[in-house]
Amino acid sequence: MGFGRILSVGAYAMAFAGSVAAHGGAHQKPLQVDVDADWATRHMAEEHHISNFDPGAFFSLHDFDDNGFWDTSEILKTYGMEDESAKNVPQEKKDEIVREILNLIDRNGNRVVERDEFMNFSHGKDGAQKGVLPDFGTGPGHHWDMEMEYEIHHWEKYHDENTKEEDLTHPEDIEHFRRHDELEDAAEAQEKLDRQAIVEHNIPAKFRRE
Repeated sequence: MGFGRILSVGAYAMAFAGSVAAHGGAHQKPLQVDVDADWATRHMAEEHHISNFDPGAFFSLHDFDDNGFWDTSEILKTYGMEDESAKNVPQEKKDEIVREILNLIDRNGNRVVERDEFMNFSHGKDGAQKGVLPDFGTGPGHHWDMEMEYEIHHWEKYHDENTKEEDLTHPEDIEHFRRHDELEDAAEAQEKLDRQAIVEHNIPAKFRRE
């Protein structure tokens, strides 16, 4: 696994402690939600460890660039379609997600979900029934980085600050640290190239010395 080349387990646990403060503290166990809860409620519990939220908070949390609307990429990201776990989801399914969300919420037809549109949809303006985001059967909507996904969906369930290196034997642990090694190898290779005055493979072939 190459554990010697990454953070020690103890330091790793401490690093996680700081990184998850924004969603409820380190090693917080996943919230329990009703089996009949709507998709957004389950998403907020599983991905953000938040059980009490309003439509405005949900919208702002998923307005990833803070520009006041969700574009196509933000809709897909909210549903976890930009996460590695969604790499085998067909493009047709992704297109369906965007199309359905826009059909439900985009009232002015500009192909984005504006904050007011989402609020009206959620509150059921003008006597309309309150809307809920549909469940497309693609999972809870992963959109954290590699570290946070591992923390939320594995470390918190099976490990804690007392975990020893020899305890990290689950397939998820092995895969996580394998990816760490790959990233470190790639960074070291790039650093080596950056130190070279001339990168040979960037020189047109006709100018290279044989």
